[in-house]
Amino acid sequence: MPAKQCRFCQTHLTDTVVDLGMSPLSNSYVSVEQLNTKEAFYPLRAYVCPKCFLVQLEDFESPDAIFNDYAYFSSYADTWLTHARQYTEKMCERFATTNKKLVVEIASNDGYLLQYFTERGIPVLGIEPAANVAQVSIEKGIPTEIGFFGRKLAQKLVGDGVKADLLLGNNVLAHVPDINDFVSGMKILLQKDGIITMEFPHLLKLMKERQFDTIYHEHFSYLSFSTAEHIFSAHGLKMFDVEELPTHGGSLRIYACHSDFHGHVVRGRVARMKEKEARFGLKEIATYRAFAEKAKSLKLELLATLI
Repeated sequence: MPAKQCRFCQTHLTDTVVDLGMSPLSNSYVSVEQLNTKEAFYPLRAYVCPKCFLVQLEDFESPDAIFNDYAYFSSYADTWLTHARQYTEKMCERFATTNKKLVVEIASNDGYLLQYFTERGIPVLGIEPAANVAQVSIEKGIPTEIGFFGRKLAQKLVGDGVKADLLLGNNVLAHVPDINDFVSGMKILLQKDGIITMEFPHLLKLMKERQFDTIYHEHFSYLSFSTAEHIFSAHGLKMFDVEELPTHGGSLRIYACHSDFHGHVVRGRVARMKEKEARFGLKEIATYRAFAEKAKSLKLELLATLI
């Protein structure tokens, strides 16, 4: 992405939502041998697009550098495993997922979620860019494609005969620098009557509760439902439902399908969510400018307590 240009609509970015100064990458842990060497710091500054209202960071490191040897293993958190098991049960109940359907997870990590579909005899495929993490999943017997997801990988998989009946991603949409490539890749990989679910931290919660700790370099985008819906629509995908979740300080789970597929009625929760965000002011640039001032004030208050 060119500096200060919206990663979705390419509009010039001028408004800062929050400036957290200079920071190292959150997962770039320093070893004992590196204690006396230099550590790379980068600006940690979130901008808002005045046109589509996508909150976003600038790119300073490539995804390869960030996710090549990843330190986070999802299975280490019992509460996240419970969340994954409950999701599996819900999808099988709501959409009658059978052993004839293929479940594909983007950013499948160590197989923390797909293992529960496998237990039910449902075919799965994981897609994971971090080879060290993917290997753990493969050792569990979960087929895993190692690579970054986007149009190119989606086209390769389709060429190999792969089409997803249920295509899911938990906390990955915010991690992709090229969000257009990612979402259009999902369009390619999804069966004509397939379903997408994506979970991501809700921008409204971040702003309402001043959750600055959820802003870090691996999170390229900070999404509202309305902005995510706009992005999906631009790539021929329709959101037909949304749920609010307690995970990660307050997240959304969105449900989507092909725009020209009419097998899913758009739920009332979609309109209510857009109304809720509109009331908060997420489609008004003044809201983000006011938040920027609140963030500055809070930083000064915190600094005062340290002096």
